[in-house]
Amino acid sequence: MIQKSSKPVRLFVGGLHGEESEVTIHALRKITPNIVEDGKVIIYNGDKSRYISTLCEEYYQTPIGKYLIHLILKYKPRIYVEAHCYNPKNYKKLVDPERRWKYGVPPLIELEDGILIGSVSPHIRTKYFKKKDVCITLEMPCSCEQLSKYVKILKYIVTSKNRKDLENKMYKEYPKQVEIAREYAREFFGNYPPF
Repeated sequence: MIQKSSKPVRLFVGGLHGEESEVTIHALRKITPNIVEDGKVIIYNGDKSRYISTLCEEYYQTPIGKYLIHLILKYKPRIYVEAHCYNPKNYKKLVDPERRWKYGVPPLIELEDGILIGSVSPHIRTKYFKKKDVCITLEMPCSCEQLSKYVKILKYIVTSKNRKDLENKMYKEYPKQVEIAREYAREFFGNYPPF
């Protein structure tokens, strides 16, 4: 835990399924005390585990799924980030517009060079978080070739004081993608903001 003050509370988690913990740890280790200006940052990277999608309700009955819920309930983060990585052969599946009908969630949005962003699983987004909370899924190819760009986005998040601050930073860098995220949020969550 990195603590500079009591608020905001940010929770960054990675390695939530399969072997991705071996990749996400490299990104999460780049969140260091010198870049955190205020609040608390809690960082957790899981161990290798059986792959079950976080979009499946049964995921939250596994030991790591239960621990994830424990962390959310314990720290009550206002900014929550899931760091994931994906096999490039699954790229089309993650950004597929049909994802909304196949899995009940919007497609992920490409920020740049295979780095994808979206909201977190609806199984936790609407149950454990308030509307104004920031809830982000951030994916990168498991090859780590885009690690520096991925870390740049993590740093935007960790240095943001609130939703408005983050949206302004993201909009300056990725205006089209933020607009798409807003559309998806309205379509899938109603009155919810993007991420």
